[in-house]
Amino acid sequence: MSRSAGMIWVVDDDRSVRFVLSEALRDAGWRVQGFDSAQAALDALAAGATPALVYTDVRMPGLDGLRFLDALKAKRPGLPVIVMSAWTDIASTAGAFRGGAHEFLSKPFDLDAAVALAARALPPGEAADDDAQAERARADDDPLIGDTPAMRELFRAIGRLAQAPLSVLITGETGTGKELVARALHRESPRAQRPFVALNTAAIPAELLESELFGHEAGAFTGATKRHIGRFEQADGGTLFLDEIGDMPAPLQTRLLRVLAEGEFFRVGGRELISVDVRVIAATHQDLDRAVAEGRFRADLLHRLDVVRLRLPPLRERRADIPALAARFLAQASAKLGAPAKRFDKEALRRLDAHDWPGNVRELENLCWRLAALAPGDTIGAADLAGALREAATARAHDWTAALADWARAGLAEGRTGLHAQARELLDRTLLETALEHTGGHRQRAAERLGLGRNTLTRKLGASRTRKR
Repeated sequence: MSRSAGMIWVVDDDRSVRFVLSEALRDAGWRVQGFDSAQAALDALAAGATPALVYTDVRMPGLDGLRFLDALKAKRPGLPVIVMSAWTDIASTAGAFRGGAHEFLSKPFDLDAAVALAARALPPGEAADDDAQAERARADDDPLIGDTPAMRELFRAIGRLAQAPLSVLITGETGTGKELVARALHRESPRAQRPFVALNTAAIPAELLESELFGHEAGAFTGATKRHIGRFEQADGGTLFLDEIGDMPAPLQTRLLRVLAEGEFFRVGGRELISVDVRVIAATHQDLDRAVAEGRFRADLLHRLDVVRLRLPPLRERRADIPALAARFLAQASAKLGAPAKRFDKEALRRLDAHDWPGNVRELENLCWRLAALAPGDTIGAADLAGALREAATARAHDWTAALADWARAGLAEGRTGLHAQARELLDRTLLETALEHTGGHRQRAAERLGLGRNTLTRKLGASRTRKR
């Protein structure tokens, strides 16, 4: 006996996928009809056929799955549609959910899971109201890819959040791709044609950060010879991404809270009230809940920023994505360097899987660039990889000194004074907070790891927090 009076449609140009899924659905008790193209399914719909549920592939000749989804929703707004794709990228996933897909199913899929989706979708669930864009760019160059459960859930969240004008807080370790998530939220939103402006708040000295955010008028302070338009004004109508928001000084936290609440501010030294329409997306690698408890971050600002929180998993928690990411980065690097295409052999892939990836996806990308440039053959083996990983570890050890030198050069060029005291304060605070994070807040163990006495650590921590306030 049929479990539903309605018919399930399976639309896929791949005959094997169409056959296997159709048979599995029939075995579960549903009536099924297959179509080898989206146009054939639309013709059947125009002729009066009434499906209860549709499975459709994304990438098909002629009318692709996302435009097919658009057409289905225009004709049958309440029809549940399950979108299938072997390309688990942000454009396909976000596009599916923006177009009103009931669910996204990545290929190759587990047949039991695919059939279970039908059980949840019938009777028809509530469809999304958002319209899909008619055309979408291919996402072949989008590094935000993955097929692990955590990444699939992240893609779904981006697809659902992109249309909502909500503030989003992205958390995750350094190098996981937090800015990529912010850019995806912007790209899939109604603000996509307006500016996306990014600012790393930890990279700007505290005394310059206010001007960088809100701008200043000529004569507002020594060296301000002309008006400067800040990042909020630059992002008007679009999206402002504030990276490492946890490092923002307390006085600026107060001012940022006011701007988020009112949408208005004055430039530094200005009298004209500036109104802006900006969606703020913030990111941090810090535990802001702990920062609030310790008095380092305003609770009311966190509530403003953290309307929705997205966690980006470290690479060690999504190891199944490493081969696809590595292949993508290696192909991109080889193409841009004009080098022959290269590939990893099985042993090299096993070594990649076993690595801890302290630098996360950014470390993997840099490694692939190094191998594309320096590996002698077309096939990258374990020996090539071992040498590149050693070089990467050495480079990481010197990265912070290069960054410090750049910071000092910029400060000297701008005529700032007191650079030694500022650098020492930043060094102390960074070491203390990192050690406490590593030990779960245990001060004695943190002091031992840093080679300090517990009293010295407490004194330095208190002095650092006093200066931040």
